[in-house]
Amino acid sequence: MAKSFDKHILKNGMVIIGEPMKAVGSAAFDFMMPCGAAIFPQGCCGAGSVIEDWIFRGAGKRNSRQLCDMMDGLGLHRSTSVGSSHLSAGAVLESSNLEQALELYADVILRPTLQQEQFELARQLAIDEVKALDDDPRQKVMLKLREQFYPSPLGRNVVGEIEELKSLTAEKTKQIIKENFNLSQTIFAMAGKYDFDAVCRQMEKLFEANTREAAPPFKIGVGGKKYTHIHNDGAQVHIALMTETVKPTDKDYYNARVAVSVLSGGMSARLFTEVREKRGLCYAVSARYHCLKDAAGIMCYAGTTPEKAQETIDVVIAEFNRLGDGISEEEIQRAKVGLKSAVIMQSESSSSRAGGIADDYYILGKVRSLDEIKRKIDAASVDSVLQFLRANKFRDFTVVTIGPKKIKHGI
Repeated sequence: MAKSFDKHILKNGMVIIGEPMKAVGSAAFDFMMPCGAAIFPQGCCGAGSVIEDWIFRGAGKRNSRQLCDMMDGLGLHRSTSVGSSHLSAGAVLESSNLEQALELYADVILRPTLQQEQFELARQLAIDEVKALDDDPRQKVMLKLREQFYPSPLGRNVVGEIEELKSLTAEKTKQIIKENFNLSQTIFAMAGKYDFDAVCRQMEKLFEANTREAAPPFKIGVGGKKYTHIHNDGAQVHIALMTETVKPTDKDYYNARVAVSVLSGGMSARLFTEVREKRGLCYAVSARYHCLKDAAGIMCYAGTTPEKAQETIDVVIAEFNRLGDGISEEEIQRAKVGLKSAVIMQSESSSSRAGGIADDYYILGKVRSLDEIKRKIDAASVDSVLQFLRANKFRDFTVVTIGPKKIKHGI
């Protein structure tokens, strides 16, 4: 039987993991570096948004235009993101160009030019992104929800705060990069068509010089307010709420995922049926599982009007609490089919798999195969899900609203 995953650890401690995909001609890779929002010093909220742009504005012997042209010439579909714990930088491309792409990324990670004038441009783009949240209240309310729900600093806003971005300097940002682009704590994941041995030899050569001790763990504090209201005179109310649940390492993880899918896994799910279709309380409602390495929750969004906001949140919370009273076999089967469909779609994308195995390795210390995930979803039953729900009742909710007036939040 062929090996499902490849793994190698470089001399500097960087972990290389890969999942071969015989049916594709693409290769996707992702550098997952320990430079997330929770790690940044106080007063630097949004530094990640600046860094993920700035490091690509010239690297090695290439200026910003030359680097961009080279990446375009290789057909790279580039992606970057900043999370609580990591900054991720990667791409998907035709597999024959992988070697050249990794050489470029070695320059970006180890030898970014970090010029002052390019910093100013990157910072202004980050500020503009924060301002754009006023036109996207749904994203804004969910960012604020994470900030209030997770223990500090795990929920720190990954987009940033305008005043802190304005006070951020190039020198301070360079220091953050220097301290946190630690390859001994970096995970490099790839999926698709590749020669693993050749990649490992190249990576050892490209990154052999960078090795140092891991940074000490940061102190985890407490969560924020149970209710936060952001005033807006518009005709809509955006409601976000979140309640604690089990982490991916817990034995009941898949029972939790199936329960959430019963609650919000499509137009036949509880929230859509009860809140939107039967009562007409909102134009949008959904819930999903969300996790970090050290905490997890079920988050929910509902968009409604000021007149219906109070009833909307009351009914949403009632549906959360009613879930443990009983679930039909039909609901369980529908939820499991929906979850497995998402797994199948992920299996067809090299970029999704590269990101997925990187997250798995960071959170679980191992990589789950897609077959393993499907088997564990299949193992969930009405009895196992109800047993989980009754042992893990939804007792506390963190709520954030954006709208013209507050709602009652004695939850």
